Amino acid sequence: MPTPKKPLHGKVAVVAGATRGAGRGIARALGEAGAVVYCTGRSVRGNPSPYGRPETIDETVEIIRDAGGTAIPVRVDHTVELEVRELFNRVQRDHGRLDVLADSVSGGNPLLGAWASLDKLDLSNGVEALNQCLFSHVITAKYAIGLMIKQKRGLIVEVSDGEMVTGSGGSILVDLVKSSVKNIAFRLAWEMRKHQIAAIAITPGFLRSEMMLQAFGVTEQNWRDAGKKDPNFLFSETPLFVGRAVAALAADPNVLKKSGELCSSWELSREYRFTDQDGTRPDWGEHAKTIEWPDWFTEFVEPAVRRTEVMLERMKVYLPREKKAKAPKKRATA
Repeated sequence: MPTPKKPLHGKVAVVAGATRGAGRGIARALGEAGAVVYCTGRSVRGNPSPYGRPETIDETVEIIRDAGGTAIPVRVDHTVELEVRELFNRVQRDHGRLDVLADSVSGGNPLLGAWASLDKLDLSNGVEALNQCLFSHVITAKYAIGLMIKQKRGLIVEVSDGEMVTGSGGSILVDLVKSSVKNIAFRLAWEMRKHQIAAIAITPGFLRSEMMLQAFGVTEQNWRDAGKKDPNFLFSETPLFVGRAVAALAADPNVLKKSGELCSSWELSREYRFTDQDGTRPDWGEHAKTIEWPDWFTEFVEPAVRRTEVMLERMKVYLPREKKAKAPKKRATA
């Protein structure tokens, strides 16, 4: 019998920041689903990024190819507009189309620093952090939509952290970056609706990335041992899980209905029924309901909820008022 086509067969995707973490997981899942995947980032063999990490885009490409997928490594600094423009020019020359952009650039950039209040925050690298972690997303989206507008279709996925619009932890700098990345998707959804281009923000749950595994002193083979330090780690997910969430969105013919939304890997798993690498379906949203959150966190969330409720009422003022039904006209009589 002929081999059935994969759901993204014939599609072309760019994954910005495919070196590690969610970006690598998304690149793997798109390749798994049959797309041609351009894997971009600064870390290549012999020339790593300032992160000082061992992962490279070449390694990501090898993982995809070993699994039977098609992937192309392209070293790109997404803060350099000329390099980004050339990336998408190459995609146009090679394939004449772009179906998916998933942007996971600088998700765990060390420039964002550690947890700190503003009075204790080191701002010496602040401008560079915003350039690498935020403005790079604007540059990349600009040139991606240039291709998508021509074909009147496409999907842009902005990868962030946390299911709230604000409050991503870390510091005010982290919160500024993470919340702004989500709002890029919201803004683009409004701008691109006439071109049939969907823009969606997505967050993973407790991501079992390479950096997180190292922080807990475990590997993917014995990761459950980290549950002794933090029981929540037992509800973590691999980067492939959020990757399969993006692949499911890309394969959905009605994805425009989700444009502008902030989605999560676990909610999309409930809807599209995909699983993680080991066949399980981690659900951070359900687990979060069982956690006794610390006081400092609830002290942040409670006023955020009140503020959201107030803003919701204010925004309703700008919705169209219900039009009164017009009485039917009486027919003229002789």
